[in-house]
Amino acid sequence: MNTTEMTAKMASGNGFIAALDQSGGSTPKALKGYGIEEGAWASEEEMFGLIHEMRARIIRSAAFTGEKVIGAILFERTMDGTVDGKPVPEALIEKGVVPFIKIDKGLEDEANGVQLMKPMPTLDELLVRSKALGVYGTKERSVINSANREGIAAVVAQQFEVGRQVLAHGMMPIIEPEVNIKSETRAECDAILLEEILNNLDGLADGTQVMLKLSLPVMPGTFDPLVSHPKVLRVVALSGGYKRPEACVELAKNKGIIASFSRALLEDLRAQMSDTEFDATLGAAIDEIFAGSTQKTLVAA
Repeated sequence: MNTTEMTAKMASGNGFIAALDQSGGSTPKALKGYGIEEGAWASEEEMFGLIHEMRARIIRSAAFTGEKVIGAILFERTMDGTVDGKPVPEALIEKGVVPFIKIDKGLEDEANGVQLMKPMPTLDELLVRSKALGVYGTKERSVINSANREGIAAVVAQQFEVGRQVLAHGMMPIIEPEVNIKSETRAECDAILLEEILNNLDGLADGTQVMLKLSLPVMPGTFDPLVSHPKVLRVVALSGGYKRPEACVELAKNKGIIASFSRALLEDLRAQMSDTEFDATLGAAIDEIFAGSTQKTLVAA
């Protein structure tokens, strides 16, 4: 796939994006969910080796193909690794899966009800290296915990500032201002977030597009204006802590939005499974998320 083909797949491909980008802080939790307890590794390198093997097992699985998984978001160490001797982005592209890279370096402490992204002083260098490996785009995450307009405006402004830096390198940014699904003001957060994203989209040059990764809204259809916006290539949804069945039900209520799930994709996989069991379990999860992404439920307005 060349860049034009990847853009077409992201714009209209049937399927969803797999989020395989757990970073250092969340790796022990991800490994525990996979059936590997803390103490199974003696160093950070061994820990990352274990999580890389989990991701490699997913990528090489017969169930993991571009027919239903149209993209995958990678952690930097995963991007730099290999699957059966091939660089991970190349292995994904050969399977018809568009590669993305997680670029944020974690979150600042909460202020004004939100957590901004930490500075990324080496971002240009990472973007050059990622693009050279065939990576199509990026993903960067902030968190919104309460309906504070000043805070939400700051999150969205920062996201679009980073997005413009990514666009300048000829790559596609996935802008991810996550609304905490446990927030007591979730619906208000959704409404303010929509307004701020629309304002920032207006500031993009004509012909420019970004992707958006958003929490599933309280009110289905809230983000319809973003799905149809000419400066948005695709809107994808994170599971945000929902278990897969509930996440897929909520996803199906929102037309035009596909999944970009992490925990909800991986939650039933275990290191101890045989390859046959692993492939069957992964395939069932992929089928369920694919259905939520492509078979929409009609919800009364």
